[in-house]
Amino acid sequence: MNRMLVAAVCGFAVASFAQAQQGGRPPSAPKPTKAEIDKVIQTISANKTKTQQYCDLGKINQQMALAEQKNDSKAIETLGKRADDLEETLGPEFVKFMDALDQADDNSAEGKELIAAVETLDKLCTEK
Repeated sequence: MNRMLVAAVCGFAVASFAQAQQGGRPPSAPKPTKAEIDKVIQTISANKTKTQQYCDLGKINQQMALAEQKNDSKAIETLGKRADDLEETLGPEFVKFMDALDQADDNSAEGKELIAAVETLDKLCTEK
């Protein structure tokens, strides 16, 4: 996996951990279908604002990973809130997609499909 993807996936995992501590989303969200994943990619790819929001989310998640390494719970909480807000602006399909990514085994067929979708979205971000 490339460095951006690893950072994004790690960051999303950190975000999930922070949400769980804060009483965030339930751990058993329904998994998105292939069509729903494709819709998320299409929606974000076709809209410059959503593309920028997705890229900003990746940056926030990288900052969260660094804060986690430093055991900076206040920064994790603040960044987690910002990440949650961005996820919400990207839409309910994106939130469902991220929940599935958080729960998926990276080595399963589902996990590989979700990671491939993240890689597709990561290519939209100009800074790597």
